[in-house]
Amino acid sequence: MDLLFLGTSAGVPTRVRNVSGTAVVESEGKNWCLVDCGEATQHRLLRTSLSLHTLRGIMITHVHGDHCFGLPGLLTTASMSGRTEALDVILPQALHDWVLQGLSVTGSHLGFELRLHAAETFDGCQVGNFHVSAVALSHRVPCHGYVFDEINHGARLDVQRLEQEDIPRGELWGELARGRDVEHDGRLLLATDYAQPTQPSRRVIVCGDNDTPELLEDVARNADVLVHEATFTEALAKGRENYGHSTAASVARFAEDVGVKNLVLTHFSARYQDNPERSPSIADIHAEAQESFNGELILARDLRRYHLARDGRLTWLPDSVKTMSNEV
Repeated sequence: MDLLFLGTSAGVPTRVRNVSGTAVVESEGKNWCLVDCGEATQHRLLRTSLSLHTLRGIMITHVHGDHCFGLPGLLTTASMSGRTEALDVILPQALHDWVLQGLSVTGSHLGFELRLHAAETFDGCQVGNFHVSAVALSHRVPCHGYVFDEINHGARLDVQRLEQEDIPRGELWGELARGRDVEHDGRLLLATDYAQPTQPSRRVIVCGDNDTPELLEDVARNADVLVHEATFTEALAKGRENYGHSTAASVARFAEDVGVKNLVLTHFSARYQDNPERSPSIADIHAEAQESFNGELILARDLRRYHLARDGRLTWLPDSVKTMSNEV
């Protein structure tokens, strides 16, 4: 499972950081999901190997523009590039009419079915090789994070149970082995009930804006990766009541308490400079978080791709960015 960051800036872009967008990529194959789609996300995608043809789902965390303004353009580009497969988009109910009207008034026709789901009532579904669910967060507007659980990676059939229930060998077993639910003698057989994972599934959580990390306690305990915003350090957050964001310190303390293995911070205020000799700098965020978190701590950077290995280590893949032939 990989994470590729398309934008790590909060509110507005900077010269080196675009606004929010994170790709969650399956371990095998090229299937991927997109969490948030800030303005110019599709431009960032041109710098990667990801294709809009293998995009399996889009999840928008909340209505603020730095998390969704790029969505209509990305959808129309997907259609113009020849996509025909239906696409599931989970987003706040308030954005449904905005998306549909935006496509309508611009005369944009999609060559694929657009399936919109309300984040507020989303009860989870299978997207590619992930089971995706939502968790409510705390922000100035309703906001959600999305939990990605691998589905039976390397699973084998529970032959003993199948035989005990007199389920005949052959086509039924084959469908269940492929992870597909089947009907038999008037009842629905769930593939997940007849699968025995040979390796533990992994969990990755990608959050929207959130001022209360503790809301993630039930889903984040011992999670493999938590991607969470750290818009400010505590020094800059002082006096900002109800600003709706977490500090690096508050996220780090929470992640340490619940046993998160890898903590990835993102969504940095444009005030923070990349140059550590200028203040405030991104290095300040790293230093503050490191004081409270003992696991693997990563500050996301635009266009960096990180691989979650089977041993639980999250490492940067340095050759993940596509070189543009017309770059100066």
